[in-house]
Amino acid sequence: MTTTMIDPPAEGVLAPRHRALTVGMVSLIVLVAFESLAVSTAMPVVGRELDGIGLYALAFSGSLAAGMIATVAGGRWGDLRGPVVPLWTGLAAFVAGLVLSGTAPTMDVFVLGRFVQGLGGGLFQVSLYVLVSRVYPAGTHPKVFSLFAAGWVVPSMVGPAVTGLVVGQLGWRWVFLGVPLLVAPAALLLWRGLATAPAGGRAGADGPDGAGGRTPIARRLGWAVLAAVGAALTQYGGSARGAGLVLMAAGLAVLVTALARLLPPGTLRAGRGLPSVIVLRGIAAGAVFGGEVYLPLMLTAERGLSPALAGSVLTGGALAWSLASWIVGRRRYDRVLILRTGPLLITAGLLLAALAVFPAVPVAVAFLGEIVLGLGIGSVYPTLSVLVLELSAPGREGENSASMGIGESAFTVAAVAAVGAVVAAFGAAGPVYLACFALTALVAATGTLVAGRTGA
Repeated sequence: MTTTMIDPPAEGVLAPRHRALTVGMVSLIVLVAFESLAVSTAMPVVGRELDGIGLYALAFSGSLAAGMIATVAGGRWGDLRGPVVPLWTGLAAFVAGLVLSGTAPTMDVFVLGRFVQGLGGGLFQVSLYVLVSRVYPAGTHPKVFSLFAAGWVVPSMVGPAVTGLVVGQLGWRWVFLGVPLLVAPAALLLWRGLATAPAGGRAGADGPDGAGGRTPIARRLGWAVLAAVGAALTQYGGSARGAGLVLMAAGLAVLVTALARLLPPGTLRAGRGLPSVIVLRGIAAGAVFGGEVYLPLMLTAERGLSPALAGSVLTGGALAWSLASWIVGRRRYDRVLILRTGPLLITAGLLLAALAVFPAVPVAVAFLGEIVLGLGIGSVYPTLSVLVLELSAPGREGENSASMGIGESAFTVAAVAAVGAVVAAFGAAGPVYLACFALTALVAATGTLVAGRTGA
């Protein structure tokens, strides 16, 4: 097998003609990360004050569903017309959704705001991938994606604490209304960066919709809506008792049917090249987020940690994630080695974290597990992001980046639903937590098999 190496950067991402654009994009990633982490902290207060606990889950799944739809639309839009217009459109919708949620008089309006916010986030995040492919030299792509990962560091460290302070002193509404105020300077930097490093539009390599084997955009959006419905049913069914398993199975069937039409041919069987890149990204995301979802609960219930201290364990993983992304973005590495080692590190990290359920094992082992896990996913993520762009024909970067995002969301929904179903069926207890970690570790381990099929 010929080993492909990551090319050394041809030009720094902070070179004068890229500096404003790079800082603007990373600033937006920071705000998205903060908002994503802040919502989980503020939602219990939102649900109580708006008397909408019944719509609590929909406030999360609605945003996810909207993001899947927008990712499809944004990817194709960016391929045909360039990333600039969908980028600004998505950013405007993201801000509008935040304002709508922050001023919502009822829970129904709040959920609508979350849906609009999800549409905007899906549009502008996939547009950033297209922007990277159009503006930055190929050799700098690993560095750009490592900076995207670094954008999650500060929010991961201070997000929950800042959110708690804002909710306590100013009220939950300012968790949503404060972010749009911070978007303005980031958007100004982005605008200046686009002026000095324009990303011109160009039609897709296969011509108009429907040509060259493409699925027409209207049909793709229909399948995206179906995938979103399947994801929502799967997520809800995984947390419900009784008929929840039936609902989850039905949701998974709908989701798989839609994914077969949305993702590149051969993805569901991990075909060589781009399909396996998309599958590996989904495996990594599903294993990590499926494993972490009950870690804070396990540490508080089984080991007596405070919520703040239990949450700080996840911070170690976020920091290691960013460190690993920075490392793989700085020099040449064997991609096959990275993509085989990363899932093994995720597997080891999940198993280490699981040991913390035993009273005789120091809680610090869970923190160590999160660090190992973070190193694994932090090395895999930017490498796969670069591969998606390299394996995309000119004019199809957006569509393939959208496929990667959809696959990631789908695998995450399935993994979280699976562990949720285990907890719903057997209750939250030590042996059940062990089973959940073992399940997600098994998922992560399969990534080593897929790694050799990525064409890295």
